[in-house]
Amino acid sequence: MPSVDDEANPSFTALWYVPGARSKAFVDFQSDVHAKDLGLALREGFGHVEHAKRYTTNGMATDQGKLSNVNAVGILAGMRGVSPADVGTTTFRPFYTPVSFGALAGAARGEHVAPVRKSPLHEWARKHGARFVESGLWSRSAWFARAGEMTWRESVDREVLNVRSNVGICDVSTLGKIELFGPDAAEFLNRLYCNSMLKLTAGKVRYGLMLREDGFVYDDGTVCRLGDEHFLVTTTTALAGEVLSHMEYCAQVLWPELQVRFCSVSDQWAQMAVAGPKARSVLEQLIEDDISPSAFPFLAAGPVTLKGGLKGRLFRISFSGELAFELAVPAGFGEAVADQILEGGRPFDICAYGVEALNVLRVERGLPTHAEFDGRVTPDDAGLGRMLSAHKPDFIGKHLSNRYGLTAADRMQMVGLKPVDREKDIRAGAHLLREGAKPSTLNDQGWVSSACFSPVLGHTIALAFLKSGRERYGERILVWDKLRDQEVLAEVCDPVFVDPANTRMRG
Repeated sequence: MPSVDDEANPSFTALWYVPGARSKAFVDFQSDVHAKDLGLALREGFGHVEHAKRYTTNGMATDQGKLSNVNAVGILAGMRGVSPADVGTTTFRPFYTPVSFGALAGAARGEHVAPVRKSPLHEWARKHGARFVESGLWSRSAWFARAGEMTWRESVDREVLNVRSNVGICDVSTLGKIELFGPDAAEFLNRLYCNSMLKLTAGKVRYGLMLREDGFVYDDGTVCRLGDEHFLVTTTTALAGEVLSHMEYCAQVLWPELQVRFCSVSDQWAQMAVAGPKARSVLEQLIEDDISPSAFPFLAAGPVTLKGGLKGRLFRISFSGELAFELAVPAGFGEAVADQILEGGRPFDICAYGVEALNVLRVERGLPTHAEFDGRVTPDDAGLGRMLSAHKPDFIGKHLSNRYGLTAADRMQMVGLKPVDREKDIRAGAHLLREGAKPSTLNDQGWVSSACFSPVLGHTIALAFLKSGRERYGERILVWDKLRDQEVLAEVCDPVFVDPANTRMRG
């Protein structure tokens, strides 16, 4: 019996295709590649097996060639007059044998369904009694329960009142942090943000608002100038990665002529907010530099030296409306520094507070976050219209933000809401109707974006978007919540509920 490997006198020949057939001889049934396509690839100079694959898309479907590659190799061999061994095969990609979807998805269950990022202060928060909440991909401290507190609200109310009257420390390490360098860094940021950044002086920090091309708010944060060609930008926790990608696109595609370089340093720094009327007294025990009001005024920023020699960065900014600082130190020293702040702050009744209290503090002050910046909001809708610089020749979103639809007087505008009956609750997600109006899309007047109980005021408060809202302060509006089968009559008011004169944070 002749051997299969006996090439000298083969007793059979493989028939890969029938030449001259009038109908299409399909090779790859997923990509609809037929024998004539392979012949065309050969005539066009793409006879190499890897070139033929890409020229015809043979073997590039979900089966990755397992149904067609052997036939394609044989057909190419016949057309070229060589053996299939001379043609060779394309690069095999896993999986070589079928794998069930269960095996692929099996590990992503429960707490392992997505990666969890922990702040440099995670263990510090845990040992001080933090309860954690998932926020994006981060595990963040939500509140710090104490003995005798039976509900989360008791803990949150205590933390809020303590920050307003004494001082508190909060982990804000999850904010995105991007450093920029180069002679054109200021010009780059000036085009990226809708408000002016060119004249920001070294040692100062400024709130920045970033728009999309269509004029809607994309992200907000702070811009700090650490040197003539050195900036530090903070972003929201949720969009840290997206903002970095946006910057890369702008630098590579929109303005490649600008000399600027940047990199994410979000994980390199542990950052903590120290807020409250006694915040300066606490930090003066830890920082060697002069941080008095005259030496380090509101919106000052720069490097500082902690007692013991550790170098850090201090920012005089506030997300609570109180006198506040944000201290950044290298991530590995975060827990030790936070412990030292807590220890040194005991005579001043310091407490740790989490993101729940942080949210209450910012709602009391009428400060928007991505609960408000949901992709449908312009700067003017959020009461930030004055940040649109009229003097800059251009910035992202400048021209489309002037469209009639984005400047109409009846747009949804951010307002505050207080229940007429102070015992009633307002919930986020509810819709707004005129008093006595029937619930319908036609009668819809807006929605509630954020709501919380204010321990300072003693009742629920909310931020909402209402048609022509700023013209309707004092009006009564119906908060209609069909999901919870609830209707609450509320008064429209200024969104700043606490310290509207801004005297506390400048103290």
